[in-house]
Amino acid sequence: MIEIKNIAKTFGDRQVLAGIDGTFKPGDTSLIIGGSGTGKSVLLKCMIGLVKPDSGEVLYDGRNFLTVDLESQKAIRREMGVLFQGSALFDSKTVLENVRFPLDMLTEQSESEKLDRAQECLQRVGLENAGDRMPSEISGGMKKRVGIARAIVLNPKYLFCDEPNSGLDPLTSIKIDQLISEITDEYKITTVVITHDMNSMMEIGEKIMFLYKGNKLWEGDSNTLTQSSVPELNEFIFANKLLREMEK
Repeated sequence: MIEIKNIAKTFGDRQVLAGIDGTFKPGDTSLIIGGSGTGKSVLLKCMIGLVKPDSGEVLYDGRNFLTVDLESQKAIRREMGVLFQGSALFDSKTVLENVRFPLDMLTEQSESEKLDRAQECLQRVGLENAGDRMPSEISGGMKKRVGIARAIVLNPKYLFCDEPNSGLDPLTSIKIDQLISEITDEYKITTVVITHDMNSMMEIGEKIMFLYKGNKLWEGDSNTLTQSSVPELNEFIFANKLLREMEK
């Protein structure tokens, strides 16, 4: 389980996060939603250690990531998998080499063990025949799948996904959502997804946190999302004409 308590962050005179609290449980796909510039990505970076908050706690199964010693931080990081917004694949490495990269960097497994594990993860995301291809030779949706395979190759307890549907067509976006949800449930991972995609919210939002101007204004799930009395959330959700008509 991940707990965040009173996370605050200021850049210069601009407060980006204003005391955010939240709990994320194993086996749940939790979404952090909101418009651009609301603090979603900064909160994610605070959680994984890329940005240090001004105050607050980030607890991984009771361990405060912000105050433990360096070796303990490294141990917690090894329990994380991250799917970056642009997939962040190495252009000069094959698909299989990209997936294997965390094993090369962070484990002392044998070559055969690393190869078997990387191939297993590619098979799990439906790309068992794409290992020899280069990132330039595969589609955007396939790149996301490679990113997911790499994110789970170390058997993480915690999975973080930053805008996993960015740049994808609607059908591919749904397939990526389903894959993330299936893997979360199958391996009982604690998954946190940053998104502003309405399909994601309705399809996989077992727990949803809405941020607005650095504040958490609402928390619920996909079943209660459209029933909120929070004006800022309703404006965000019913932004397009079709959804406004459905609201009526």
